[in-house]
Formats: sequence, structure tokens, C-alpha cells
Amino acid sequence: MPYLPPFIAPTRYRDPAAALAQVRTIYDQQIAHLRDAMQRYVAGETLPGHVRACYPFVRIHTDTVARAILETPDIDQLSYGFVAGPGRFETTLTRPDLYGNYYLEQFRLLMKNHDVELEIGTSTQPIPIHFSFAENDHIEGSMTPERRTLMRDVFDLPDLAAMDDGIANGTYEPRAGEPQPLSLFTAARVDYSLQRLRHYTGTSPHWFQNFVLFTNYQFYIDEFVRLGHEAMADPNSDYIAFIEPGNVVTRRTGLPAEAGDDLGVLPPRLPQMPAYHLLRADRTGITMVNIGVGPANAKNITDHIAVLRPHAWIMLGHCAGLRNSQQLGDYVLAHGYVREDHVLDEELPLWVPIPALAEIQKALEQAVQDVTEATGTDLKRIMRTGTVASTDNRNWELLPNNTPQRRFSQSRAVALDMESATIAANGFRFRVPYGTLLCVSDKPLHGEIKLPGMANHFYRERVDQHLRIGIRAIELLRAEGLSQLHSRKLRSFSEVAFQ
Repeated sequence: MPYLPPFIAPTRYRDPAAALAQVRTIYDQQIAHLRDAMQRYVAGETLPGHVRACYPFVRIHTDTVARAILETPDIDQLSYGFVAGPGRFETTLTRPDLYGNYYLEQFRLLMKNHDVELEIGTSTQPIPIHFSFAENDHIEGSMTPERRTLMRDVFDLPDLAAMDDGIANGTYEPRAGEPQPLSLFTAARVDYSLQRLRHYTGTSPHWFQNFVLFTNYQFYIDEFVRLGHEAMADPNSDYIAFIEPGNVVTRRTGLPAEAGDDLGVLPPRLPQMPAYHLLRADRTGITMVNIGVGPANAKNITDHIAVLRPHAWIMLGHCAGLRNSQQLGDYVLAHGYVREDHVLDEELPLWVPIPALAEIQKALEQAVQDVTEATGTDLKRIMRTGTVASTDNRNWELLPNNTPQRRFSQSRAVALDMESATIAANGFRFRVPYGTLLCVSDKPLHGEIKLPGMANHFYRERVDQHLRIGIRAIELLRAEGLSQLHSRKLRSFSEVAFQ
């Protein structure tokens, strides 16, 4: 027999804040039940049945395809916040401590667009015991191997069948009588990615900001760290803290330390894809992640960051220039992608086009102009707009019969790397605005390959400027406003309501 917490009946709300408060109440009750049971289990107690706690849910009903008449242009222009037609729509929710403001905004938009009540209750979707642990809890490590093995009989463990990406991929079809989804991700899928983010980046998901820069070189991270500490030394900076792997916190000069800051410890070695966070009070700061080399890493990290629902992510990295007219250090602004990375072929078929997003393109081009002070023909001389090819074969140059070169020529590609198409494709798949600005570091088709001395000189000369361009682009996007950023290009004709 299941060992459950006291039942909380579903309740209807007309106030988004009251609905969110009920989500917190249910979630906190369910998590407290799991944590108490786990502590008793670790202490050796025999529990009175299979321990179960479930996620809270939000549900709406609407009987019409029409949306409420809005007098707020900022809402009317958004590409999310409404359902596609009549029916029952539902999703499970998790971590209101982390997603509180996000949920509040989604609730507000649903009510404004459809003039409906929100129903908040306890779902039947179990919370896996591993997702109930507090940030710094590692209590399962204190058990014997035999006791850990028996956990499966006592607690619900992660169930991969409950956390796939069918909704995001557009392949999910509710069975008869089931509600349609409100969100791209179920609560269990979100919790799974939050655990993975902590593992891969060495920082808590709590620190991630809504604008993300990706790079494939540590040189960029070194420069970002320098700029981050420089901002912390400026009492007038818009940024309030800088976070490094191990959750090491540096507050801006003049700001007091906050609870938990002292828990950060530099790790003995960097995690696989270290993340660094330049915080703003409204979470519109900048997170930068060194994803390393290859499309598998690029897919892995974007699969997980997507659950945080960032406003945009941008790739800054190096590429092979494919045109003789390009010079080392020139920039490439991607407006199309050749996908030879193969890591997303099942989730996002190759026949799906990955469009350039005007808002990101304009911000990146303006940022290049602002930072380099180049205009007109001078700007065209240092920045090429064109197709970027991404491959999963680092040694594509060594394949016989010039096969890759022929394909790249036919596609009109101007540059080649290993990550950009993956990041753009996953942005398209997860409805996260994306962009790519690369810097030419070699020209293998023209005999200019990377050599140690030349590469080191190039990195010193270009990394600072390239990074400042990325940061400037984010500043422009932030100033433009979110209603302009979330493009309808990323939304289908039958779409979930949550951003």
C-alpha cells in the first residue's frame, strides 16, 4: 500500500499569485514527505508502505478558439501565453523556488488571454526520490550497498518513460481522455535536467541567467572571468554577482554577502562543461558555458539548459573559413546551417529548415559594428554573412575524393565548425531564440592550418573583441524587449502555452 502525504484537493483560482502560492504549498508538502521518509529509511526504519509523493499540476479548460480582447500590446505580440484551441490543458510543475516568477508570468498570460480559472492540484505523477534531495544533501551515500538496492522497492526512482521530449519534438499525441500539454517539459523532465546541469557545469541551476553564451574554447572563458571580476570591482555595474564553478560567489563591491555564499568551494578539477554566471537582479544577466568540442556536447548541454527557458542563446567560437577571400580573424554571422552533426537527426529531421532569426541577426551585426567601429564596406570586409556547416568529423579534411569539400561548395557554406548547427537546431526544437557569430581561425582548404605559435597569437588578438561583441549583442537584445525577441518562427500552429 502506498505511503502518501495528506491529500490536498484541487482548487480553482482567478489570481495568479494565489495559484502560485498553492503550487508552493503542494510541492513543499510532497517534498517534505519524501525527505522525512528518506531520513527514516537511512536511519534503518521500516516504512509503512511504498513511499510516494506527486508533483503539483496546473490545468485550464477553454471552450473556444477565440482569445480574450487584449488592450495590452506587449501581451498581444507575444508568441506564447495562449492555447491553440478549445479543450483541457495541463502540465505538472516543480521547483517553485526556482521557477516562481516564470510560473507567475505563464499563469498571468493564460488568464489574460483566455479569461479562465486555473485549477491547481496534486497530480498522479510521482516525484522520484533523487529529485527530492536538497541542494547539498548526499544522504544516499551514507547507506550500505544493500540498503541502496532496496530503495527501488520503497521509493519511486526516475522513470525515463515519464520524461521524454515527445512534446518538444512534436510527436506527442495524448490518448483519448487525456489533457493536452501546457508546457514543453513535464516536471520530471525538468528535474532530470536540473540534476544534469549541476553535474556538467559545476554550478547550481539557481545561478543560470536568461541570456546564454556558448563557446568551444577556454580562452573565451578566461576573458569572461576577467570581465566578470572587473564588473564586480565597479560599484556602478548593473551586474550584482559573479559565479564560478563550485558555486563560488563574488558579490559586486558594496553589496553584502547573502545566505549560502560561503558554501561555494573551488572544485579540485573543472567539470566537463564549466559554467560562469554574471548576475543581474532580474535574471537577465549572462551565463557562459565552455561546451568543449563536438556536436554531442552541444546537444547535451542545450538539452538541459532548455528547461530553464532562457530568452536567447548565442554561439561564439572559432571556425574554418572556406573562402579564399576570408582572412584569419574575420567574423562569420550564420544565416543558415548545413547539418552534418548527426546528433539530432531523429529528434529534428534534416528536412526541417533552421531559419535565421532577424532579432538575433540584427543585434549581432550591430554589436560587431559597435565594438569594432567598422561601418559600410569596412564592416563587410571583416564580417561575412552566410551558411555555416557543422560536422561531427573533426578530420573531415582527410576524407578521400574531396567529398566533404564538394558538399560544402554546393551548399555555399562560408565556414565550418562542429557545434553551431547543433546549438541552432536545438534552439529551434526547444523554442529558444538562437544565433551564431564565429571567428575564422584557419583556412584548411587554402593551406592555412592551425600551428601553435600562430594560434596563440590569434587567440590573444581576437578573443577579447569577439567576447565583447557577444556581450554587446545581449545588451542590445535586453534593451529591445522580450516581446520582440521570442519569434513566432519558433512556434508551430498547434503549440503549448508556456514560453
